Amino acid sequence: MKPNWKDIHPLSWTIIIGTVFGRMGTTMSIPFLAIYLTQVKGASAAFAGAVIATSSLIGLAASFYGGYLSDRFGRKAMMLLSIFVWVLVFVGFALADHVWTFFLMNALNGLCRALFEPTSRALLSDVSKPETRLFVYNLRYTAINLGVVFGPLLGLYLGSSKTTLPFLIAAITYLMYGIMLVIQFKKHDIPKPEINKCIQVQDAFKVTKSDRVFLITLIGTTLCVFGYSHFSSTLAQYMAASPFIKDGTKLFGIILTLNAVVVLTIQYPIVHIAKRFSPLLSLIIGNILISISLFSLSFFHHLLSIVIIVVLFTIGEVLLFSMMDVLVDQIARPELKGTYFGAIGFNQLGNVIGPWIGGMLLDAFGAEKPFITFSVLALITVCGVPFLFTAFHKVRVVEAAKVTTHSEKTF
Repeated sequence: MKPNWKDIHPLSWTIIIGTVFGRMGTTMSIPFLAIYLTQVKGASAAFAGAVIATSSLIGLAASFYGGYLSDRFGRKAMMLLSIFVWVLVFVGFALADHVWTFFLMNALNGLCRALFEPTSRALLSDVSKPETRLFVYNLRYTAINLGVVFGPLLGLYLGSSKTTLPFLIAAITYLMYGIMLVIQFKKHDIPKPEINKCIQVQDAFKVTKSDRVFLITLIGTTLCVFGYSHFSSTLAQYMAASPFIKDGTKLFGIILTLNAVVVLTIQYPIVHIAKRFSPLLSLIIGNILISISLFSLSFFHHLLSIVIIVVLFTIGEVLLFSMMDVLVDQIARPELKGTYFGAIGFNQLGNVIGPWIGGMLLDAFGAEKPFITFSVLALITVCGVPFLFTAFHKVRVVEAAKVTTHSEKTF
């Protein structure tokens, strides 16, 4: 059945449109924070790095609880609480003067994201029909990329590396997003998680811990995210320092734009094909493409070859992130969808350790010897394939058992 635009719930549209402007506001400010801290506030590069990393670390630690709390206390309460605190966080960024304040604000930024993101994805599942969920999740993914295309350009125009004004604009953006959510929540009743008042956090943790398919998938996707993380970290540093690439920094800026444009261009044709198969197969192919792309950087340094590598990498990215939410939706227990969407956030560990390992390899072997660096990164990434394939096999066994049981009951 072809998804109908009219079947999309008004709350889903609010989240999708809010995501465009929310990501635009975030990416016009946060990506320039390290430059602002070092060049305007005189902070050391190490401290600026710690400020940037704290958001991911706090988000990683809190993501499970964000999803769990939405199951226990409801999507509405958690989304409104987190988004209006988020407004105050961006105001704090705009008014901050001392460097330690930026550390605190970015920690709270990571906490708000950890509360809001899994809850909003669980709400999209709650209010969407099964046949439209893939379509809705991919609209959200498109919204993210639209925001990322225009946000940094606005940040450059507004001088985000020299002023905190863009943070105030981000605060206003999230305030309007929150107000629209309040209006939509008043207009529309939303389904409540089946036993959201009963389950305790230790019970939720035990359920996800004992779900072998989910745990194996989590390990596999963590290694996928590990590979993906090098696009904006290790690759940027390598291209800026590589003796084989002329004007590497400028070329990397072009590549960022190319990546976003390719995502928006190929997303729906690829998803149209991928939806016929298991989401796990999409993740496996995505992992392999990203691994091949990383390995290829060892040998190819001309513009055309780099463009081809980026396109392959982006196809892998689309297969990973467009199907991951669908996979979690399929394997999660109905009463714990928020918890599962929160727990899958642990795969961001790959986003934390990936740049660190990539940086260490570049320090050890230098940009003059990319073979060792990118071979090691590709090898670590492709180690996710056995885990994803194992999860795929286990899911097929479970589905076959369900079909057998249903047939026995029918006869």
